[in-house]
Amino acid sequence: MLSIQTARQKLIFSILLLPLALGLAACGSKEAEKPASQVAAKVNSGEISVHLINYVLTRTGADASASTPEMAPKIRRQVLDRLVDQELAVEQAVEKKLDRSPDVLMAVDAARREILARAYFEQITGALAKPTTEEARKYYNEHPQLFAERRIYNIQEIMLPATAGVAEQLGEMLNAGKSMDDVVNWLKSKDIKFSGGSATRPAEQIPLELLPKIHTLKVGQIMVITNPQAVTVMRIAAAQSAPVNEDAALPRIQQFLGNQRAAEALKQELKQLKTKAKITYMGEFANTENSSAAPQAAALPPPAADASASKPATDAALEKGIAGLK
Repeated sequence: MLSIQTARQKLIFSILLLPLALGLAACGSKEAEKPASQVAAKVNSGEISVHLINYVLTRTGADASASTPEMAPKIRRQVLDRLVDQELAVEQAVEKKLDRSPDVLMAVDAARREILARAYFEQITGALAKPTTEEARKYYNEHPQLFAERRIYNIQEIMLPATAGVAEQLGEMLNAGKSMDDVVNWLKSKDIKFSGGSATRPAEQIPLELLPKIHTLKVGQIMVITNPQAVTVMRIAAAQSAPVNEDAALPRIQQFLGNQRAAEALKQELKQLKTKAKITYMGEFANTENSSAAPQAAALPPPAADASASKPATDAALEKGIAGLK
């Protein structure tokens, strides 16, 4: 007879395996008291409930695709078929005692930790006030480079490792009116390794702290960008205006500001928890520097847009440029 701990691990193991939505599965459910109308399928001794299908649809966002009466039954059946496949695989895994494998148990524990941490984070962020339209409009007006004056740039770049004095010499060359070809020839004469290329980048794909500087450049102008690791020589080969109007941008900006607010709240919460907790690093980590990272949900791109040849500029801009905010 399985111990309570092993039975619990089997349940969590079933949670881990679902590829459609983190934290769900239908492993070995034997709820005899469940109304028949709530059972979508029986797989050997296991059952898959309608509630599970609805959860998967909601958790993965597939319910949005099932908004039309014609598509809804097809998508729900696709989810059910995936769950049936999963149940069959889970039954075989349990039969072969894979649920007792050390690697699987470790993965189960890692999944459980992530699910619980995510639930806690969602509880914290769920209580936050939503950004207002006025806040979004203020952000829109303060970042014209991303919206009203948004551009798509064709940029030529030369990148090289940071070396003492090189950035200053490159700056002097550019102030003297030297071209990108002159820069390349100079680097070759000094036997300095570099790489180069060109790319088309909408404003939102340029770091927000750098965008105001690039926005002021005219076509043909060159600037030198430095950081502790590298030096970049950047030339604006072309620039195309592609504004995003306020009405289209405001809902996405509100979403971005909400994510930004959530990230800051999580950062502060973890900071307070660490202050109160007793944390001791052991073994090889005892004398290493502790670098705390923000929660996964805190990594947010700027709320702007890209243009797509297959869609209107504003729609494509908002869809792609703010995809990371979802």
